[in-house]
Amino acid sequence: MPERKPTVVIVGRPNVGKSTLYNRIVHRRDAIVNHTAGVTRDRQEAKAHWRDKSFIIADTGGYETVPADDLTAQIQLQLNQAIKKADIIIFLGDAKEGLTLLDSQMASLLRKADKPIILAINKVDAPQHYNRVYDFYPLGLGDPIPISAEHNIGVSELLDRVERLLAPNAPEDESEPTMRIAVIGRPNVGKSSLINRLLGEERVIVHQVPGTTRDAVDTILEIKGSKYVLTDTAGIRKKGRVSDKVDRVSMLMALKRIKRSDIGLLLLGAEEGVTEQDARIASYVQEAGRAIIIGVNKCDLIEDNDYNRALFNRRIREKMPYLDYASIFFLSTKTGQGLNRLFPLLKQVFKEYSKELPTPKLNDFLQEAVQRHTPPLYRQKPIKFYYITQIMTRPPSFLCFVNYPQGIQAPYQRYLQNQLREAHGFRGTPIRLLFRARKGDKT
Repeated sequence: MPERKPTVVIVGRPNVGKSTLYNRIVHRRDAIVNHTAGVTRDRQEAKAHWRDKSFIIADTGGYETVPADDLTAQIQLQLNQAIKKADIIIFLGDAKEGLTLLDSQMASLLRKADKPIILAINKVDAPQHYNRVYDFYPLGLGDPIPISAEHNIGVSELLDRVERLLAPNAPEDESEPTMRIAVIGRPNVGKSSLINRLLGEERVIVHQVPGTTRDAVDTILEIKGSKYVLTDTAGIRKKGRVSDKVDRVSMLMALKRIKRSDIGLLLLGAEEGVTEQDARIASYVQEAGRAIIIGVNKCDLIEDNDYNRALFNRRIREKMPYLDYASIFFLSTKTGQGLNRLFPLLKQVFKEYSKELPTPKLNDFLQEAVQRHTPPLYRQKPIKFYYITQIMTRPPSFLCFVNYPQGIQAPYQRYLQNQLREAHGFRGTPIRLLFRARKGDKT
């Protein structure tokens, strides 16, 4: 069993710049940054490196003493869980606003956790802000580190302090997570509930208000020796229903995470049926060239029998004819029904997505396929296939050399793709075919 990497958690009251600091440390924009307090809802984690040390960095929602509603209460639960699991805590203050009562209350809470605490004061963007840093000494958490996460001032000093508190790295595990799964779908189809069910904890906030998840949240999960990176994404709405800037950024980040994944796990709602938006989201996965599995969630809310399953399968195929290669399974995140099929399916689809065929076998296939069904003439001239080779995996992509590449029309391309699937599988993954003339051929 590989040694667990230490976890460094960023905490603080709302809108002090936790997500900005998180993004600065991980060198990418994973967490949504907005001047509206409470934008970060889920606990966001990523691998980080500083000098010769590796660790997990976690962003959290803002601390509030009295939650205003049930959703805020869940955010606070997430924060408490993060503090409990932390090895090091970065407590972030705001130099522009200075020390507040909420900062003092949170400092008292953190001292009870009995964890190493680094006090960093953010938004020190100008010389006049430095004086506010001294306001934080009464917290009794040591010398505060002045930083500006937005302008990358003082962040190196902060990470040096983190590095001094970290133990020496264990040797890197060779079986690092290689399978990235983006859990996608419309709002409120059960994406966060699925992640929580698999993890056995409230890792992602679940609430009946559609659109609770805003950040795309990565979680590393190990099942029977295999590692998976599960990404819970914001629900992808119709463009006309994207109400504000944060929702727009959330949707763009969800689409970005699809491109960074290996497999898109598309969740549908059994009680709502297959919608146009489901089909649109599925097309995003196909266009990105990612493998796909379709999960029909909430099947506990319908009469679950063979007839209804066959009916649902047919409706999916009718709405998404371009995904006839996708596996479909039925589940209930509430009862756990069907979840035993998920990880075997993921492993099978990832294997197909990564499949590589030798060139001799491919050319035998091509010769038989062309003999079985010759392509139509191009400008009254026959199309000749010379050879085929696989040029990449993930997704499986093939290059065919022909005398008239422009003469291969879409129906014949689909024919070759279908023949490839019939001969070599590729269940759950798109196939890309490219056509090129040989050097010297006149096209």
